[in-house]
Amino acid sequence: MKPPWWACGFLACAGAPTRPGAAGAPGDQGIATHAQLADLDDVAPTYGQTELARAIAAERTTLAARERAADELAAKDDVDRDALRVVLADLAVERRFVAMLDACAATGRWCPPRLDVPAWRYDIEDEAAKPPLDAPLRFDLADWRAIAAELFGRACACRTIACVDSLGVAIDRLELRPMPDVRDDDAASAAITHARECLFRLRGKAIARAPRSE
Repeated sequence: MKPPWWACGFLACAGAPTRPGAAGAPGDQGIATHAQLADLDDVAPTYGQTELARAIAAERTTLAARERAADELAAKDDVDRDALRVVLADLAVERRFVAMLDACAATGRWCPPRLDVPAWRYDIEDEAAKPPLDAPLRFDLADWRAIAAELFGRACACRTIACVDSLGVAIDRLELRPMPDVRDDDAASAAITHARECLFRLRGKAIARAPRSE
């Protein structure tokens, strides 16, 4: 029986083959199980197949531009290796994001909750900096649920390694703010776990489903 089109799978999104040395190459992949991560089968996106098709076309254009930029930078005689490392890492994340969209369209797996590119600039070196969220940074139950849901959407929408890294830091910091009974709310906890799963996948890590107990 074919799963619903929004159902998510349990393996990491494998993008197009990466260049040697690019971030997320197969030798750099780790494994996490769904004993630690959430099952996304119950998460339905707010968009349809038409919007998804438009997003895939746009992301493929962006991906092609990034590949050309990476090739041009790598071909320079005096290449800035640090800059190249960032470009290749961004390229790897973009490939995995496109792979998520392709899998969503073809098999109903790995559908991100949003298709836009929400603005995000967060200085992780400044521990006093506030993550630039649309939800108010209040930590009663209703507001924490809204924050967690937004973090989930933003994490799955990352197209750069800086976004992946800084959202991971933001999640770690914000999760400490609510009182324990609020932090342990099922809906908020599921959204935070979903967010971490997306970041894990965009890093090129494999996710294996833990065996179900009978």
